[in-house]
Amino acid sequence: MAFMDESPSRYARQIRFAGLGPVGQSRLASGTAVMVGLGALGSVSSDLLARAGVGVLRLIDRDLVDESNLHRQLLYTEEDARQGLPKAVAASRRLAAANSGVELQVRVEDLVPGNIDGLLAGADVILDGTDNFETRYLINEWSVREGIPWIYGAAVAAYGLVMSVLPGDTACLSCVFESAPPPELSPTCESAGVIGPITSLVASLQTAEAMKILAGRSARVSRVLTAVDVWDGRLQQIAVKRRQNAGCPTCGQHRFPHLASEAGEGAARLCGRNAVQIRPRESRTVDLPALARRLRPAGPVTQNEYLVRVHLEGLDLTVFADGRSLVAGTEDTSMARSLVSRYVGA
Repeated sequence: MAFMDESPSRYARQIRFAGLGPVGQSRLASGTAVMVGLGALGSVSSDLLARAGVGVLRLIDRDLVDESNLHRQLLYTEEDARQGLPKAVAASRRLAAANSGVELQVRVEDLVPGNIDGLLAGADVILDGTDNFETRYLINEWSVREGIPWIYGAAVAAYGLVMSVLPGDTACLSCVFESAPPPELSPTCESAGVIGPITSLVASLQTAEAMKILAGRSARVSRVLTAVDVWDGRLQQIAVKRRQNAGCPTCGQHRFPHLASEAGEGAARLCGRNAVQIRPRESRTVDLPALARRLRPAGPVTQNEYLVRVHLEGLDLTVFADGRSLVAGTEDTSMARSLVSRYVGA
């Protein structure tokens, strides 16, 4: 436990805050926070939670550190990008150096219906560091089904949103966004850009909400959707209500289509990365040393315990131990599938 095992002076200023106090700090130290996504939001939130003394921090991310991340994803360095380290691994190294008393659990995985129960098991609160509504709806359904709170967060350009979901108490994500906005109407980091101040602010708001929950102060959790624009200097709090009974398909009708869906083979463009992730039809474990030996004749290979990476046909192919492949240098899903099929196998 980070609080009980540390010198009292470490958290003294935090404990003096009336909203937390020694009881709240002790509860924080015995809590488990799960960070889904370790990009611009997740890197800031996980840093704040680790330094605050959360007991267990589970880090889940499917991606690698890229140079384009560094202006806003504060845990990572140029060396992490050069090595192509998994974000969860690079993040855990920085966080361990900041607070060795926190138990860090690293998961280099993509959150999907087939693994969500294992990845989120034991969570006291879940923080959203993802970049897509598909995963958010998956988290939302799991949260409502299991009764575990989660904190939605999103940021693009200079604008961001934050909302806490307390199952059975507040509106859930489907109450507010019954369906994902059409892609052509949704700005992304790739199309609209993003600046560091908004991602850090959104992540800070998310972390404050998570700390309230972990510290047993759920009565102080915000019941509104907070919208903020750091460029125009505007903050708006929007009232949101539960659509109970038949109103909301998730928290009203308890229908969970995302949880029930078959993961299957999937191709997903990664926001702002000029890259495509290919997920195999069935979960499998890859023999990385054997794959590295097989790929060496085709191009220069980099290998570690988490992945094998090779430069092929002008593209960077990364294969993870859980069977996922990442093709960087294209957003063409057909091209990515073809490359993976030819060099890794179906």
